[in-house]
Amino acid sequence: MNKDEIINRLRNIVKPYVQREEGLNDFNEETDFLNDLQINSANLVDVVLDVEDEFDIEIDNDSMEGMLTVGDAKDIIQKKLSLN
Repeated sequence: MNKDEIINRLRNIVKPYVQREEGLNDFNEETDFLNDLQINSANLVDVVLDVEDEFDIEIDNDSMEGMLTVGDAKDIIQKKLSLN
């Protein structure tokens, strides 16, 4: 799975939780979940659970804490997929 496929799937996952729709217009690796999309911390946990389901991976607490941007999430997903 390439970078663009992962980012597109991430965009679909976070869409229901986004409070700032403008953040989706320029959705890229630098997009910050909290600042650009205004996803609250409780919903960020839901995003992580949805990512686990979508990609059939398990994200540990350390990785979850480091998942602040789309790029961070992409890197974690790629790493976890390569370990499977």
